[in-house]
Amino acid sequence: MSRQEPKHPAKWPWSVPLAVADVPETGRHLELAADDQVRAAIAKLAELRSLPHLEATFDVALRGRDGLHVSGQVAATVGQVCVVTLDPIDNEIEEDIDLEFVPGAASLSDDRDAEDAPEALVEGTVDLGAIATEFLLLAIDPHPRKSGATFESLPKEDEGAHPFAALAALKKRQSEPRN
Repeated sequence: MSRQEPKHPAKWPWSVPLAVADVPETGRHLELAADDQVRAAIAKLAELRSLPHLEATFDVALRGRDGLHVSGQVAATVGQVCVVTLDPIDNEIEEDIDLEFVPGAASLSDDRDAEDAPEALVEGTVDLGAIATEFLLLAIDPHPRKSGATFESLPKEDEGAHPFAALAALKKRQSEPRN
């Protein structure tokens, strides 16, 4: 795959498995909301200050005989710390999800881009909680800034004010010709 994926923990903190057999021909709509314990575990995993809101909606449809098309959205409020002011801030995340799943890797075709290639089903099942968690983790801003916060670089120091100025001056004197 071309998108960068986070390292998968041994087990995602939010697990909502859905088997292909549980999806009718008309498809299935699911609305999920993470409880306090799940949000706390994901906040710890993502190194967030807090995660007061996390929900996901999914529309799951059959893809062929044994595959699934999963679309939807993950929405969350993530508590972070501004990288400029170090003030606590809350950011809203809304990330669209659109994935295709097929049994194993046998159905992956060579003519499709890696980005468009379907994901592999694991034992005929997808984990909607894990998908929502992964898309949330990928959407979190790694360098959050408070609205209006700007980084001001320090003014350039005088040439002679750097820590090695005395050594540079000594070296210069030693290299000058003596009369």
